[in-house]
Amino acid sequence: MAKVTLIAYTPDPERTVAAAAKLCYSASSVDTLLDNLTPEKTAGFLEMLSQLGHASPIEHASFTFGIEGVSRSLLAQITRHRIASYSVQSQRYVRADQFEYVTPPEIAALPQAAEEFQRAMRAAQESYDRLASILQDKHTQTLLEQGIPEKEARRQAEKRAIEDARFVLPNACATKLVMTMNARSLHNFFAERCCSRAQWEIRQVADQMLALVSQVAPTLFSQAGPGCVRGACPEGKMSCGRSKQVAQRIAALKRGQQA
Repeated sequence: MAKVTLIAYTPDPERTVAAAAKLCYSASSVDTLLDNLTPEKTAGFLEMLSQLGHASPIEHASFTFGIEGVSRSLLAQITRHRIASYSVQSQRYVRADQFEYVTPPEIAALPQAAEEFQRAMRAAQESYDRLASILQDKHTQTLLEQGIPEKEARRQAEKRAIEDARFVLPNACATKLVMTMNARSLHNFFAERCCSRAQWEIRQVADQMLALVSQVAPTLFSQAGPGCVRGACPEGKMSCGRSKQVAQRIAALKRGQQA
């Protein structure tokens, strides 16, 4: 199962956002922006921004997450969110010995499907190992002929070998990443990925992220989540038809409860 950790975030994120908003709407100087920004006034500024739809000030708060136990398939989805920073465990430099993989719940629930899936994972591992070995032998020989010492030749050869052998690894192969987003990008991310129509794995990650940021910046993310949290479902005829249940699930996440 995916595991998300909030590694770091802008200190006092709500007050930081409120200071930016205060600059927009008052004659305050930079030196006095934080003066008299009580929790009540901070909340007031954040609520005003939400009502006005003025989202740029919330970009001044950023959040960094460690994400593990997810598939390369998820990686292809999550990096579509472009206003973010990503650092991903490399398959070029990290050898996939007995690689871990993510099993979709629908497959895990059916013994016959689970057996077939596990067979495919074993086959992928065997192909990877064979390719890596064949390529490493070839590259080692070439490097030795170039006069490179044996120890260094083998080190370089392994790196070159796994760079190409990784092409047989499946989408299910597990990976780890560090991701940073500002609060505005997170609102967009939650609107898309906490929706019940989102793919199960990225929704699982998004739900954990929303629960974590809601603990450290509850007012900033009070309206975060899919469109049905704030009003009518924006999915039209593609709606899941369970807006009430989705809203209850999101509210529970923000309270730090299991939905």
